[in-house]
Parts: sequence; C-alpha cells; structure tokens
Amino acid sequence: MEEEEEHAEPLSAEDYAAEALAADMDPWIIFDARKTPRAEFVSWLESNRPSQVSRFGDGEGGPGPVGWIAVLGPDHCPGHADVTGLQESWEKLLTSGRPVTFQTIKELALNHNVLSGKWLMHLDTGFKVDRAWECVAKAALDGKISSVKVSPRDPNSDTKHVICVYNNNFADEEQVMQLDAAIRASGVKCPLSYKPDVYTYLGIYRNNRWKLCPTIYESKFDLECVPRRSHIVNKVTNLEVT
Repeated sequence: MEEEEEHAEPLSAEDYAAEALAADMDPWIIFDARKTPRAEFVSWLESNRPSQVSRFGDGEGGPGPVGWIAVLGPDHCPGHADVTGLQESWEKLLTSGRPVTFQTIKELALNHNVLSGKWLMHLDTGFKVDRAWECVAKAALDGKISSVKVSPRDPNSDTKHVICVYNNNFADEEQVMQLDAAIRASGVKCPLSYKPDVYTYLGIYRNNRWKLCPTIYESKFDLECVPRRSHIVNKVTNLEVT
C-alpha cells in the first residue's frame, strides 16, 4: 500500500487513498535481491531511475503505467498481517462510538499483526530523487534495509516523488531508530517522516476527518552536530527521541 505524494493543492484523505490504491494496483518494477544476480543491479538501477520512469507510461507502443519501483533485500520476508480482520475491526470501532486515536489504532494493529511501517521522504524529480533512491536501493541490496520503493515521475504535475523505506514493527521504537540510522548511513540527509502501515490500510492520510497526524515520528539530520546525527521527535508525545 502506499503513501501520499505531495501536491501543490491539498487533497482530501479519500483522494490520497484513491491515488495510493491506483498505484498499488498498477505494475511495479522490482529488483528482488533474493532471486536476481547482484551483477545485474547497476544496469537495472540505471535503466529505472525514478526521474525517468513515467507513472502513466509513454503512450501507444511504449511502456505501460508503473505504480512503483522497488528493491527487495536479500533477507526480505513479507509479514503475515491480517488486513481483512483489521478492516473489519476498524468498521466496528467506527460504529462503537469509541474515540479514534493513535492508541486505539495501535491496539487494532497489534491485535491483527499489522505492524510494518516506513520512513518517508518527499523529493523533487531529477538529481535529488535519483541520488536518494540510489542510496537506499544499494542499502537494500546490501541487506542493511529490508525493502524500499519510490514513486515514478508524474509528467502531468509538479508532484514530488515519495521514497518509502520499510521495517517490520512500528511499535518497536528502537527498530524504527535503527532504520533511520541505516538510511542516514546510506547518505540520505533530507527530512524524513515515519508512518505505520496500519494508517495506510485504513485510509488515514493527511486531512482525515479524525484530524490524526498520519506520521508518528519526524527526523531531521543535523549537519552541524559532532558527530552528525538525526534529531527525531515522537509526534504522538511531542518528545525528542534522539
């Protein structure tokens, strides 16, 4: 499932959810390090730079639409999330009158093993996104990151690309911090935000009717600190983590 891209004009949460579903259902370009020889990676990366791959294809006779470009690391192992059960429990929550908060959604996620999440970065098309993508894609190839994906270029708008870098458990703060460190070690310095997949599965994006912030951590890299490091804030508690 995936993440809203940044638009010049804000969309409703329902619009973001519809965009994400459409991208998920279109074909993906995937390098699976569990199956594909490492020697093929450099040419694959060069041929599939996000700034050069069109979201909607190149017309008649050319490449078709592309939802995402992804790299699965050598140790990537999909979880066994009960998404159907999650969505059924979500509908019951909405009719129960209970408040919709981070804690009630976290409870649903734990009950249905929907624990994965991702650090997100939004970048302009061109060198910036291609460079950041190369950094995290190589980290995935080397097994330092489980899986990553990036949205292709949308030739019809000035929408930014989004890169998603995944981990297994959003409720494990230490694991989330370790993933941030791996992203920074790969060479990425831009601001990051972290979103649990449970929010994506439930259609909770920006401008949602519960006024929930869909991201729960924010990471800014401090270039002046010695040694250089991320400053990470928990957006649920408003407390600094690192």
